[in-house]
Amino acid sequence: MSDPIIHEGAQTIIGKLSGKEITIPNVNAPPIPALAPPGVIHNGEKAENFGEIDSSRGYPDVRSFKRKFGLFIPATNTSMEHELWSIIFKNQGPNGLKGVGLHTANVLTPKPQLKTEEDLMEYKKQFLGGLRTAVDGALLAEPQYLIMGMSLEHIIGGIKEIRAPMADIEAYSGLSWATWHDAIQAALDKYGAKRIGIMTPFDKKGNESATKMFKELGFEVVSSVGFSCANALHIAHVPDWAKEKAILELLANDGTKQPPAKAGGLETMTKVRIRVARPV
Repeated sequence: MSDPIIHEGAQTIIGKLSGKEITIPNVNAPPIPALAPPGVIHNGEKAENFGEIDSSRGYPDVRSFKRKFGLFIPATNTSMEHELWSIIFKNQGPNGLKGVGLHTANVLTPKPQLKTEEDLMEYKKQFLGGLRTAVDGALLAEPQYLIMGMSLEHIIGGIKEIRAPMADIEAYSGLSWATWHDAIQAALDKYGAKRIGIMTPFDKKGNESATKMFKELGFEVVSSVGFSCANALHIAHVPDWAKEKAILELLANDGTKQPPAKAGGLETMTKVRIRVARPV
């Protein structure tokens, strides 16, 4: 893998939620767009009197001019990218997310079966083993920040054990990453939540690993629901009514104060939040 392209003019910021120092590379350093001679052509010949596109200005990506993210998801995941784009498109405007773009890289997971604990360990091996190849591909688009689109606590037990491979891949990529375990801690701390419920597509083993992570982060999991999907591809096929029912009839009645929902379905979670009058 070649080193990530971090041009002169990189910006260092402090994450508002994480408090981490984040380096945002300047991916618009001139000359960009670089044009081959003779420049703009018309019918195969130089377009006379067209003028020049001044590459020395360093034109930004016309769709991702505010921020260009790289998103990493298992190859079987059909919901994560959709939900992030939904957030972006629903929050356009001068102070919104117009100009924020995603460049998605799939991590190959050719054996997505999750029927047994052995299957889960094989899935873990596939995902972690395929990350570097996915990073190599994503970096060709020169993203400025990377997003881990997989909840690692279901395949790795313990927050230290989760952070170890993330530290490795962050060093490999040369860019900063957003992760679920950091994001959910910041969100729950924002609400002052301590007793929570979790809903996942995984089985008992996966939920035990998730519960362990939350405990190590300082939260008490008082209730958990898992849909025990036997194939990672089928996670996106869990119907919305089942998620709503699980929250309303199982989680919300177990003494939970703030149940974070983790099985996907942004619109479903929005509807449920109104009905239970608690953050979801």
